[in-house]
Amino acid sequence: MRDFLSVFLSELPSVGAGAWVTVEATVLGSLVAAVISFAFGLAAGSGRRVVRWTSRGVVEFFRGTSLYIQLFWLYYAFPLLTGYEFGPLLCGVLAFGLNYGAYGSEVVRGALAAVPRPQREAAVALDFSPFQRMYRVVLPQAWPQMIPPFTNLLIQMLKSTPLLWLISVADLTTVVQTLRDRTGETVPAYLTLLVLYFVLAWLLTAGMRVLERHAAARLGRTGRPGRLATSGGGS
Repeated sequence: MRDFLSVFLSELPSVGAGAWVTVEATVLGSLVAAVISFAFGLAAGSGRRVVRWTSRGVVEFFRGTSLYIQLFWLYYAFPLLTGYEFGPLLCGVLAFGLNYGAYGSEVVRGALAAVPRPQREAAVALDFSPFQRMYRVVLPQAWPQMIPPFTNLLIQMLKSTPLLWLISVADLTTVVQTLRDRTGETVPAYLTLLVLYFVLAWLLTAGMRVLERHAAARLGRTGRPGRLATSGGGS
């Protein structure tokens, strides 16, 4: 235990760099996932059948295939087919974004569908354009419902980042694994990883709860995140 602790403290810069890579992959992957979530979530409600079917096909493909295989495909197979090679971290970000974005699109689709129909009809009666109806009426009411499941997906993405070592990315897990190999201390190494990932997950959850409270306040709602009670007038 003492050997691992002394080596860990002496290698704090390396550990910090690994933690930064983990955070970077999570944040960038979540941004890609958010774009995909809204793109395909909105497409799922399109009035055009071709758009809906295309959206469904893409979403089911990425939900129905392994993130592990998607990561390997982008890193090893994609360059052979196209002659273009992504960097290891970019491969991870794209794989995370595509996989979790597919799940997120179902969150967006469900939240949009949950907005009461009279709200949409009122927006039509006010002669709002389709964009105005979505931006000013539907999305503000659907957004607070999206945040809790988005938080779950974000934490799942964080917990998937150890897969990055498979494509030679020096993330947090890779760095601590290296320290474990140097010291031969297995229990302290993996206990340290558990604690570090828990802290990162807690920070992400706290940030998302702040975002959820802010979104709910804009609709005149109060209450604990995930249990929002109406205290004021709605749209």
